[in-house]
Amino acid sequence: MKIATIGGGSTYTPELVQGFIARHERLGLRELWLVDIAPERLETVGAFARRMVKAAGSPFALHLTTDRARALDGADFVTTQLRVGGMAARREDEHLGRRWNLVGQETTGIGGMANALRTVPVIVGIAREMQQRCPGAWLINFANPSGLVTEALQRYVPETPSIGLCNGPIGYQMRVARMYDVDDPFSIELDYLGLNHLGWIRGARAQGRDVWLEVLAHTIEHEAESDHAVVPAAVLRELGVICTSYLQYYYNTDRVLTDQRKGGPSRAERVMAIEGDLLKRYSEPELTALPDELMERGGAYYSTVAVQLIEAIATDLNQVHIINTRHGEAVPGVPADWVLELPCRVGARGPEPLPAVPLPTFADGLMRAVKSYELLTAEAALTGDRSLALQALLAHPLGPDAAFVLEVLNDMLRTNQVHLPLFFGEGAQ
Repeated sequence: MKIATIGGGSTYTPELVQGFIARHERLGLRELWLVDIAPERLETVGAFARRMVKAAGSPFALHLTTDRARALDGADFVTTQLRVGGMAARREDEHLGRRWNLVGQETTGIGGMANALRTVPVIVGIAREMQQRCPGAWLINFANPSGLVTEALQRYVPETPSIGLCNGPIGYQMRVARMYDVDDPFSIELDYLGLNHLGWIRGARAQGRDVWLEVLAHTIEHEAESDHAVVPAAVLRELGVICTSYLQYYYNTDRVLTDQRKGGPSRAERVMAIEGDLLKRYSEPELTALPDELMERGGAYYSTVAVQLIEAIATDLNQVHIINTRHGEAVPGVPADWVLELPCRVGARGPEPLPAVPLPTFADGLMRAVKSYELLTAEAALTGDRSLALQALLAHPLGPDAAFVLEVLNDMLRTNQVHLPLFFGEGAQ
């Protein structure tokens, strides 16, 4: 098996490499190619990855390259973990929100939209190139905003099989697994439904037993003790569902904006400092194991999710994963071609979404509004159509008022102009 990882200079990469080392025999992995457009960073991360592989007995060949075509040629799986514009662009996304007193976050609100406009054309381009260099290979996307990117992939390049991943669902599965001393978090069954970073949990089973009421009670207790609850415990008790963490931006917007107005370093600025320290550690010639500092970076269990999913496809495990893909007719009343985040049985033929009861009306309405925004943003990103981008901003529940939406749009596009040639080149709409 040959795997290509686009964005191989990411500080996440060593965790991914560790996952491949652990499962190389089951995967039949022979070649891992790390690709990045930043050669110095790729060399730093890649040299550490090579030491890891060597310390494990060199079970597969590890290649570093800035030539994407070489990496894609003959690949069986392609993973995308790139960030167009790097962490500096994420910082701009967050400060865009601060300038307009709107939620500025890398996947949510106007920050998420700016990120999507930069990212969608690049990953769609990779998917199209895969048709020439590795037809039939699976594209496993981890780049944010993962759900929106996957929506664009499955809508505009359906001939390249793709799946969107997030480490959020496995985090909830691991919480339940710890509650019941279960070793395998993938064995925890969650009634989970929504979009990426917009999900609700309505049920849970551990070791074949319905544990939902206990899990819900535990979550309510946790929220009651938290200063940053997604929703107040009393509200959660009335709703009877678990609201996943990113719903705080919708259900506690005033608190989020109040915290944002306090100033201080944005999340991107904090991550930049963490990554600087990580890259120094990765440069230490004696380092051959993952440093503890990696846990500060966020994105825990990324490797667990990505490698296990690849194994499920490669070895026909028929294992249930909570992923982003078109649901088909799994959820009654929802357009069949919408990409949702939901449990799917995954084997050699890819994901088979499991039947799900529709969301309650209060959640379904929000999901549909955000999906409308996603569809508009994906099309705008691939066409450079400003009118569609404007409509996307208005459709988003966290978007700007109509009174200043044009100013916000112009600011967003100008700030990202170097990464948005479709909006500024000849024939821009």
